[in-house]
Amino acid sequence: MQRIDAHQHFWQFDPVRDSWINEEMAEIQRDFLPPDLQPLLQQNNLDGCVVVQSDQSEKENEFQLSNAGSFDFIKGIVGWVDLQSEGVHERLAYYHQFKKMKGFRHVLQGEADRALMLKPAFINGISKLQKFGFTYDILIFPDQLKYAGELAAAFPDQKFVIDHIAKPNIKDQKVAEWKKDIQALAAHENLYCKISGMVTEADWKNWTKEDFTPYMDTIVETFGTNRILFGSDWPVCLVAASYQQMLEIVTGYFSSFTDNERTKFFGLNAIQFYNL
Repeated sequence: MQRIDAHQHFWQFDPVRDSWINEEMAEIQRDFLPPDLQPLLQQNNLDGCVVVQSDQSEKENEFQLSNAGSFDFIKGIVGWVDLQSEGVHERLAYYHQFKKMKGFRHVLQGEADRALMLKPAFINGISKLQKFGFTYDILIFPDQLKYAGELAAAFPDQKFVIDHIAKPNIKDQKVAEWKKDIQALAAHENLYCKISGMVTEADWKNWTKEDFTPYMDTIVETFGTNRILFGSDWPVCLVAASYQQMLEIVTGYFSSFTDNERTKFFGLNAIQFYNL
């Protein structure tokens, strides 16, 4: 069974476009391209990856489709379209021709309107995805988890996945409220979760593997082993951990699970979710 990194990024660094990569993140203020990731996947016995948009433009889709066309280890793309556009159906129809375009994402975490995902125009866009077999990645902060549950409930046949366990405050070990909001999502069988992006929410210089245990416990208890996906969030993870260190956190945690459960988490669930 293939092992898949279900969440990583490629970019040609542009300080204006990529202004979210600030001076604190100087480590990643440079280009990261497929030849940079390929050896890391090989060293860690991973067979492929899903690249996720980091710029909200259709130019980003062209860039990632070009990468995926040149490198077979890129198994899928999560791109971006304007879901609130009246022409969203036409854009989805257009992207349906590209076999590696698997789904879409919007940077909801950065929106002033915290409930943007429930607004009529956005809902209209979401309603068009299933016809084309597209997934939707939900990128949010914990204060938006309640809206994610409403979204999943409104479209029970649409596949959704929460990115980065919804970015809890791991640095200050704030668990309780996040845990309650995560647990409320358990009943939505169309909603998955990526165990990814954790190191960047921890103390970058002083985290320990134990810091992440209560968070992973909550995710596994809530989603079970059929609805969780491994993602590195490379190269963003590099501000706090190497690829190897990030992988060791989850490998260690899942070492007591069955072979079958590990197979699901490290690949099978991603293959099924994204139809790789």
